[in-house]
Amino acid sequence: MEPIRKAGLLGGGWAARFALNGIDVTVFDPDPEAERKIEAVMENARRALKKLVRAPLPQPGIVRVVDTVEEAAAGADFIQESAPEREDLKRALLTEASRAAPPAAIIASSTSGLLPSRLQADCTHPERLCVGHPFNPVYLLPLVEVVGGGETAETTKQRAADIYRSLGMHPLIVRKEIDAFLSDRLMEALWREALHLIDDGIATTDEIDQAVCYGPGLRWSFMDTFLTYRLAGGEAGMRHFLHQFGPTLELPWSKMEGPELTEGLIERIAEQSDAQAGDTGLRDLERLRDDCLVSVIHGLNDHDHGAGAVLHAYERNLRQAGEPKATGPDPALRLHSEPVRPEWIDYNGHLSEAYYVLVLGHATDALYDHLGMGPDYREENSLSLYTVEAHVRYLKEVPPDVTLDVETRIFGFDEKRIRFGHVLSVEGVERATEELMVLHVDTEAGGTRPMPQAVQDHLAGLVDKAPPDWAGRSVTLLWTGCGLQL
Repeated sequence: MEPIRKAGLLGGGWAARFALNGIDVTVFDPDPEAERKIEAVMENARRALKKLVRAPLPQPGIVRVVDTVEEAAAGADFIQESAPEREDLKRALLTEASRAAPPAAIIASSTSGLLPSRLQADCTHPERLCVGHPFNPVYLLPLVEVVGGGETAETTKQRAADIYRSLGMHPLIVRKEIDAFLSDRLMEALWREALHLIDDGIATTDEIDQAVCYGPGLRWSFMDTFLTYRLAGGEAGMRHFLHQFGPTLELPWSKMEGPELTEGLIERIAEQSDAQAGDTGLRDLERLRDDCLVSVIHGLNDHDHGAGAVLHAYERNLRQAGEPKATGPDPALRLHSEPVRPEWIDYNGHLSEAYYVLVLGHATDALYDHLGMGPDYREENSLSLYTVEAHVRYLKEVPPDVTLDVETRIFGFDEKRIRFGHVLSVEGVERATEELMVLHVDTEAGGTRPMPQAVQDHLAGLVDKAPPDWAGRSVTLLWTGCGLQL
């Protein structure tokens, strides 16, 4: 896929998702406070992505607010419309954008329920318009529903999906055009039932949120309704579940028709919601939401499952596409960076030594991915790399709220061994080094085996011909690398 370099006509969350992936963004927003509001979203997005993504992100793109739709669309490779959910407004904006955009540009609407066939009706080249419906916060949640209209080309949907995937998202192409698509229809059913529970005085907004957050919501982050119900059927599976619990569908448990949204009900919901939020401000709630999402996605990443699998693939692509090869005078591979997390800080107010090793271990995994010896290699070939010796030097303390950068150098190798080292730094100041020797092992046979020739050829081009003086060093009583009086 040809990478896109410029995107236009975006909302704040979309601006953050594109710009933090290195794409220049031109925004049209008639709100006189657009720049301030977009920068507030960008600030939260930068903070959240530093916590979420452990691979080095590209240099951010430039975000520019312009005065007209034509300026936003001109020269854009991809246009993401995010206007309020009014069909007349969206149609007018999309028509105007389609006339100003290059013929090859894809145009996507963020509508949460309007039919793309109606939105594209007046557009120039309607075949390149589709829906790209995201979920807030756009810069963190990976799902984007891709929906085509009656005139949308199949290639448009596939190209849009490829672009969203390159941004670290999970595009779900909806098979048929339908009002509100998939996720919103499901959320609408839950929302209507919740409104009835409030209207009937059965529960408050806080109690309903608890009913979801402490129960099914935890499952929904990695295993939704059908797989969960399949498990509930035991060894007999889904058929047993449906025979056992299917009759409850005939019971009058839920009220799928929404209650009348009277001013009294609106006021009751608003008062309960205000009480639920208390004194916590909007930005603080957004950051709490972002931090919780980061933790959930990281937990899923450990299992390479669900949204975690999307993050894992995104990080792998960032490492492969964004990092310089070790050629020329600088043999260093810059394959890994990640932020210091609050729980890593010890009683001295600095990074605990265990987490130096954790981050260096992540850098080792990044090296294996770079060499083509990552998870797929291990699973498909029953081959892996085992560490047999490691030496860490703790040079300088690491404070909270910084990003750790790791450079990796190959010191030598033979057909079964690799000797390499990492330098862990903060803003260019070295904080630790690690030197490792690893063996290439056949995990089924329980012995060493030569590495593939392609890997050896790759390593040959990476060897540091002038390794640093700490390579091969042992512990010594004369060492004063930390700068403290001994």
